[in-house]
Amino acid sequence: MDWSGLEEERASLWHKQLHIFEVPFYYIEYGIAQLGAIGLWAQAEREPEAAVERYAEALSLGYTRTLPEIYAAAGVRFDLGKAAVTHLAGAVADELRRLRAVH
Repeated sequence: MDWSGLEEERASLWHKQLHIFEVPFYYIEYGIAQLGAIGLWAQAEREPEAAVERYAEALSLGYTRTLPEIYAAAGVRFDLGKAAVTHLAGAVADELRRLRAVH
């Protein structure tokens, strides 16, 4: 699509995402959930049965504990720091390389 002459309009298209204004942590929650899922996946790669048991335990807590406590019950660290995210991203990158080599 040619946006020539409409650069200002294009630059403000993100305003259409109402979640940013109405539910500001919406996208952050997705990121937090994704990191937890990747941590659980990495754990399941090493010890699948134990990972499923810990996951079920975490789910059984519902909203009775804090998010870090629920993650801990699942055997996943609630850590959004650079080192932790880099570690999880590395695990995903390694898996993608493995899958490419297989196919």
